[in-house]
Order: sequence, then structure tokens, then C-alpha cells
Amino acid sequence: MRIAVFSTKPYDRTFLDKANEGHGHELVYLDARLTAETAPLAAGFAGVCAFVNDKLDAEVLQLLHAKGTRLIALRSAGFNNVDLPETERLGMTVARVPAYSPHAVAEHAVALVLSLNRMTFRAYNRVREGNFSLDGLLGFDLYGKTVGVIGTGKIGLIFADIMHGFGCKILAYDPFPSPDAKAFVEYVALDRLMGEADIVSLHCPLTPETDHLIDSSAVAQMKDGVMLINTGRGRVIDTKAVIEGLKSGKIGRLGLDVYEEEEHLFFQDLSQRVISDDQFMRLTTFHNVLITGHQAFFTAEALTNIADTTIANITAFESGSGTLHRVAADKIA
Repeated sequence: MRIAVFSTKPYDRTFLDKANEGHGHELVYLDARLTAETAPLAAGFAGVCAFVNDKLDAEVLQLLHAKGTRLIALRSAGFNNVDLPETERLGMTVARVPAYSPHAVAEHAVALVLSLNRMTFRAYNRVREGNFSLDGLLGFDLYGKTVGVIGTGKIGLIFADIMHGFGCKILAYDPFPSPDAKAFVEYVALDRLMGEADIVSLHCPLTPETDHLIDSSAVAQMKDGVMLINTGRGRVIDTKAVIEGLKSGKIGRLGLDVYEEEEHLFFQDLSQRVISDDQFMRLTTFHNVLITGHQAFFTAEALTNIADTTIANITAFESGSGTLHRVAADKIA
């Protein structure tokens, strides 16, 4: 099966080619992000393979469908960038990677917590410049602190488990509490979590209910000096509200691996360009903000799982047999 693979990097080629051994699909790698302007590149391909920041709105889907595309193989768990009702109207199949390595994302969230707490990123730069002053690097013991986990899927529960290992109290919020949650996870109302947590970590998907879940009202409910971590979806946070929270001191530390307008920034080298996103650049001016470029998933184990599942989805679609991790409007099969 011929597949146009958009938004590819060298590591995508390495892991997908290895996963494709024995399957024989023709993978054509394209550096470009999938948009209405680049969709014609997929003309004649039965399937396209897309990543988190590729655009799959109604216009793009119609362009793809008109040129013969029938399969959208997402090499990601999230699918909020796909107009699912339009895919059903057009009779297109959307497949995803429902799980790869939840440990990768959870561990990265913990890395953000530790780095922000002890300001190791600032200390690293100071030492390189011969500055061994400790002023501004004061942290706190994690032991005994309250951690609020919003979203208790596999990633959220692994994060909770790790933080419990530090001796933290775990509060959780999820409209659908997990039966796999351990006894130390206490489910509470969202306002209580916001008011009691020293650290709030976001692990929820992007839905109409979670879009800008962290807005000015939510920030106001938080403890003064709270640490806020987001390794979930960028639009769960209202960036403007969080900036105001940083300015007022309500948010004491902020760790982001995702950003609501990241599709114009992440996964590319912009070091020789002027970044025109004023909100993002404002975030980078705060000494207590640590941003990574959507790399929480980026481990060898996760990339192997993503590639294996993506190729398996393509094979299942082509053969009509095997496990196809299909995404449909209003349900996940």
C-alpha cells in the first residue's frame, strides 16, 4: 500500500522503515506538514500518515479524498486535529496509536517537576558561566506535598504512582475514575484539587470540556505559588490566563511540553528566524518557566511502539484482517 508520510524527521524514517520490514508498504516520506497547501502531494496515495500538528480539517480531507486517499493513519494517540464527522461523511478510515509508552510521557512530566523545583536548568547555565551563586535556586521537599492529577488514564496513573513514591499525597480528578487507580489516589472535585494541590499536572485529552480547562477562573482557585505542569494537550491551558497567573505570582512554576499554538513552532529548527508568536515569547521571559518542544513521547521504546502500531494499522486496513485501531466520530473502536 502506498502511504504519504507527512511531517517526517530522520527518526520517523528509521523506526517506520524497521517496522515495515516484512509488510512491504511503499512509504514516501515528506518533510512538509499536512495542510491544504501540501495535501496535493498525496495525490494517488491510498493512505496518508499524519502526526499531531498535521491539519486534517474538512478542507484537507476533501482534497485528500478527491485524489484517492481512503486511510488516515495517525502516528499519535490524540486525534483532535481530525474532523471526524467529515471522515465519516467521506467514508474515510482514521486509525491511531491508542497507547505507546505511557511511561515516557509520565516520566517526562516528573522530569519537569524536578527541574522546576530545584531550578536545575538555571543552575546548569550558571555553572557554565562560572556563577556558583545559589540565590534564586531555592526548591522545596516533594515529600509531604499534595499533587493534583487531572486525567487518570495510563499516563496520569503512572505519574501519580511515581509522585507517590516521593511521599506525595495524590488527589485526582477525572469524570470517569479509573478502576486501575491504586488506593492512595483520592478522587475529588476539581475545585478542591485546584485549591489544595501544590503541584497540578495535566494528563487529560483535548475535548470540548477540557478546552481551556485552565482558564483565569481555574488559576484563581489554585494555591499561591502552585506548580503547573502540562504534558497533555496545549489547548487545555489558556496561555493568556497562565501568563497573568505568572505575573501575579499565583503560579510559582510552570512546565510545558505542549502549547496551544505549537503547530507553527514545534518539531522544526527556528533558531535563525524571528518567532512572531508574542504569547510564546512572553512565556520564555519568565525565569520560573520551563518549556520543552513536545518531546515527552520521545523515547526509543515509544517510537518503536508508535511505528509498529502504525504499520500494523495500515496492514490491517489493506488486508481487512487483524487489529485496526480505528477512530470514529463519537466513539473509539
